[in-house]
Amino acid sequence: MTSASCFTPRTLAFLRGLERHNDRAWFAAHKDAYERDVKAPMVALVERLAADLRRFAPELVASPRGSLYRIYRDTRFSSDKSPFKTQVGAIFPHRDLPRHQGAGLYLEIGPDGVMIAGGIYMPQSPELHALREYLAGNHARFRALVESPAFRRTAGPVSGDSLQRVPRGFTPDHPAAEYLKLKQFLFGRDYPAAFAVSPKFYKEVVTLFERMAPVVHFLNDPLLAGLSRRDPLARALDRTPVRVR
Repeated sequence: MTSASCFTPRTLAFLRGLERHNDRAWFAAHKDAYERDVKAPMVALVERLAADLRRFAPELVASPRGSLYRIYRDTRFSSDKSPFKTQVGAIFPHRDLPRHQGAGLYLEIGPDGVMIAGGIYMPQSPELHALREYLAGNHARFRALVESPAFRRTAGPVSGDSLQRVPRGFTPDHPAAEYLKLKQFLFGRDYPAAFAVSPKFYKEVVTLFERMAPVVHFLNDPLLAGLSRRDPLARALDRTPVRVR
């Protein structure tokens, strides 16, 4: 693993320019710069991560087609009609779970900062219930993972949208009550935008991803158990790639 970053100051210059001029005419005039300075380095980074993830998270997808987010925003249901995202991002989901319903890893570079993150962002009700049941029965192991000094120092604490009370079916004084209230399980670390071009950038991404991977494994275990009980057609549909707008 080399230490050099895939990104350059031109990457950040483009994203800052897009933030100031978020319109189709400006993007069309600078599309070559986008392809060269933003998309190509992100593709290269994902391809490098594909090799490193095989060492500690081989079940996670790392490919340009499966990981990269489009630069174009879906504005159909948004009052903000800006056509482009001003950050470039990639997700590394479990290959056997729906892209945004299982736990995975995430990387984002924007004009205002870098995010290296992990967790589960949009679990549906059945998956969230299964996750809570699993967490309730394995809370000591979960705490050992997410409350270890190394995890909390680099990627913790675990957070996300939360209920005000412990959900029905669990006692209010459960040892994992604060985690059972969560509707999302998110963790990670933010950096200044300039960190994306630092020689330390890629090594830090791999270090944090490796630190977060055991928690991602834990969160996916009950979802995979539920998936294995479904019929083969449903499992095949779950694995069908979905293009993210």
